[in-house]
Amino acid sequence: MSALLNRLQAGLLALDENQLRRRRRTVETRCAPRTDADGQPVLAFCSNDYLGLASHPALVAALQEGAARYGVGSGASHLISGHGRAHALLEEQLAAFMAPQLEAPRALYFSTGYMANLAVLSALAGRDAEIFSEELNHASLIDGARLSRATVKVYPHRDLEALEGLLKASRAETRLVVTDSVFSMDGDIAPLPQMLALCERYGAWLVVDDAHGFGVLGAHGRGALEHFGLRSEQLVYIGTLGKAAGVSGAFVAAHETVIEWLVQRARTYIYTTAAPPALAHALSASLALIAGSEGAARRLQLNQLIAHFRGALQLKRWCLLPSDTAIQPVCIGASRDALAASAALQRNGLWVPAIRPPTVPRDTARLRVTFSAAHERADMLRLVDALQAAEEESDGR
Repeated sequence: MSALLNRLQAGLLALDENQLRRRRRTVETRCAPRTDADGQPVLAFCSNDYLGLASHPALVAALQEGAARYGVGSGASHLISGHGRAHALLEEQLAAFMAPQLEAPRALYFSTGYMANLAVLSALAGRDAEIFSEELNHASLIDGARLSRATVKVYPHRDLEALEGLLKASRAETRLVVTDSVFSMDGDIAPLPQMLALCERYGAWLVVDDAHGFGVLGAHGRGALEHFGLRSEQLVYIGTLGKAAGVSGAFVAAHETVIEWLVQRARTYIYTTAAPPALAHALSASLALIAGSEGAARRLQLNQLIAHFRGALQLKRWCLLPSDTAIQPVCIGASRDALAASAALQRNGLWVPAIRPPTVPRDTARLRVTFSAAHERADMLRLVDALQAAEEESDGR
């Protein structure tokens, strides 16, 4: 091999030595708790399909209807000819849905959550701005802050005192406080009420990536803002549509002036082909489910599973991290031990992934358990028994 390939191969070998190489599994059936992965039937606790909508018959039918009505592609970017009636209707519905939490709201639909986060930070901030970023923020927020060319200052996890100190010392005209709502590897929630109060005191935008809260948190599924009862024109809200909503994409909801600025300046919106309108058509059906009685019932089922799981699981050495969300991490420590625990569960027909550095800090490798409203109580109890048996088994190694 050439020197170029040799360097890459050496890097891959280093990942292997440190138990850090990632490997894909191929899912052969629809997204559901019971699925086939690499040809083996498994009970999965690793999907972000929190409400169990990804295979919902109404959404499948809506996607088929959308494809029949609009075709399978948009053909161009939104600002050329790719902005279809389905996109426009979805954005109107999302804005109306989020209206109780936002002043003069408007919504903008993106192909992915990653693109939405890049768009917000690169368009709202510039060289003369300062971004105050939570240390456990998602990679897309980190990359968006870098692309903005703003000065970036990272504050410790959920540390309001440190955040206020940074805001107080800032002399930037434009300031953005940026945070996940539900932290994807820990499952805890940012202290958004206190953060919004700081932003209003010091004249900053509060950018909230609610990837793991939209559809799940709040009485009507409006996410972390509804969960805390927040409302402000300084809020910029990013909701993911490929997790609890069960389909694909993301949206930004904010004051109409903010959204118009994104339309004019957000490169990941302007310079990409619009998502297929059939997806937007399916998302309209998803939003109706989330907002209605079925969505409420599914949120209740999910919350009951979480509470019963936390009450039933009894661990001696491993640590179930504090979380009231669908993300229930079991911290183990070393990457090798987390991989062994995941393999032990797999032998029992359970799919729970091991999460390792750099996704989480060193010596905090963990099993990331995620629940869906599509899980049953018996599924949860089977997982509890398997986790406790895997911990006991690890004692002998």
